[in-house]
Amino acid sequence: MKNLMNINENSSLLGKILKFSLILGILVYLSNCSSNTDTSTNDKEIINPDAKARAREYADKKGGLFGEIGKKSSPNTFEFGTSNVLWRATLKTLEFLPLQNADYSGGVIVYDWYSDNNSNDQIKVTVRFLSNEVRSDSIQITSHKKTCINEKCSVTKLNNNFSAEIKDTILTAARTLKIEDAKKEVK
Repeated sequence: MKNLMNINENSSLLGKILKFSLILGILVYLSNCSSNTDTSTNDKEIINPDAKARAREYADKKGGLFGEIGKKSSPNTFEFGTSNVLWRATLKTLEFLPLQNADYSGGVIVYDWYSDNNSNDQIKVTVRFLSNEVRSDSIQITSHKKTCINEKCSVTKLNNNFSAEIKDTILTAARTLKIEDAKKEVK
């Protein structure tokens, strides 16, 4: 009986040693995984223990979700869409159309239905900005026509010639604005 108890005690002790070794091995492995060393320079990175301070530092470096809010801009930076000549030229060229939605960050301006004299026919224009450069492939114009007869309306996409004319007018206005901006910078 005594031998049986010694075997149970030994196996219990062996089990505890194995558990301790396993836990110690896992901890050593995990501590090596989270290195604060920059692998490119082998320099230790100092981590601020204050979470709010780390968040502020990250927002200042990378912008963050609200990183730019409340900051004063320097005199050489432009606010919102004032530096984008295509955006300004589009708003100037199509100012007679009622504006439905403008999303500068998404690069889209959607105009509402417009009718000049004929209340049965209306047009709607959507402008998508693909680039900030003043080029013909920088913007995409989509235009639709709604025709209503006896309160029954049908919507069709207008031909590409109409959209191309709008695009050419916007690009011409953008070039003019760009020239005017260059003249202002020289003065």
